[in-house]
Amino acid sequence: MTHVLVVNTGSSSLKLALLDGADEVVDSVMLDRWTGGDETEDIKAFVNGLPRVDAVGHRIVHGGGTFTGPVRLDDDVRDQIASLAELAPLHQPRGVAGIDAVGTVLPDVPAVACFDTAFHHDLPAAAATYALPRAWNERWSLRRYGFHGLSHAHVARRVAELVGPGLRIVSCHLGSGASLTAIHNGHSVDTTMGFTPLAGLVMATRSGDVDPGLLLWLLNRVDSKELSDALEHRSGLAGLSDGSGDLRDIVGSDDPTAILALDVYLHRLRREIAAMAAAMNGLDVLVFTGGVGEHQPPVRAAAADGLAFLGVRISASANETATKAGDSDITAAGAPVRTLVVPAREDVEIARQVRSVA
Repeated sequence: MTHVLVVNTGSSSLKLALLDGADEVVDSVMLDRWTGGDETEDIKAFVNGLPRVDAVGHRIVHGGGTFTGPVRLDDDVRDQIASLAELAPLHQPRGVAGIDAVGTVLPDVPAVACFDTAFHHDLPAAAATYALPRAWNERWSLRRYGFHGLSHAHVARRVAELVGPGLRIVSCHLGSGASLTAIHNGHSVDTTMGFTPLAGLVMATRSGDVDPGLLLWLLNRVDSKELSDALEHRSGLAGLSDGSGDLRDIVGSDDPTAILALDVYLHRLRREIAAMAAAMNGLDVLVFTGGVGEHQPPVRAAAADGLAFLGVRISASANETATKAGDSDITAAGAPVRTLVVPAREDVEIARQVRSVA
């Protein structure tokens, strides 16, 4: 079994990519106006043009406490995944919709669910545990789950290939959603997202960490639905800049709100990179990945400028050309910490996991 159809659902889109046995993309398509309903004609048209599909791999954001690795899909597993929707309301229902839609087109092809939380399932207890009443933690399985695990797992494997095994890595997955993970000896030992994907860094439209006392204060002034919508859709860069949450519109802008938005974003980014390094008692490799991490040299440069005390120094020329390359080393000569740009390849990690169980 070599050809894996990778299914990655977004809030309003569905991306399909067929990877061969060498993890080369044979063909791919982005369905930008997929509603998550029962429309399957575009999926069927794409699949009918493929040479073969031996298995299907679905990216699922939340595995809760149940799914700690890839799992073959059946009706029971599908329903368990759907039951976790309240933990990731923006992502989980869409993932289930993708399972249903592709399953309708390829009912006899084995399918596997791959979870963004799985890479973090064995976080050390000190990093995973919230300082809440123990009875609550046990009753509702409250813990730091972490996300973007498929991307961070790919970074861990790629760094081992490029630099070597056993290193202390801070993986920076920066996109519209963003998270950092401290990876030591190939394992996640700390991460910035938590019980939900709302925690941690400032993101495009998500707030990241906010004082819980402030949230309680706000709940006396706005209802929970409005607060949830604001934290998910009207905060982050978009909220601070009174407009776009896209860093391409913010970097280089002379608008005072955009300047402040970028300053807040970078302050939090540098602070959390240092925190991830502290969780490992040091840093060997800093990695940027994701849409922003791969394509925004000014963000990488500004982050590195605040981390010289950790040994991070980058080459200005290598940083500028990294956006046009694949895996890139942007380390300055003599810097004790290696800094890399690694393209996000969740599809490769999904295909690897699918082949391990299907």
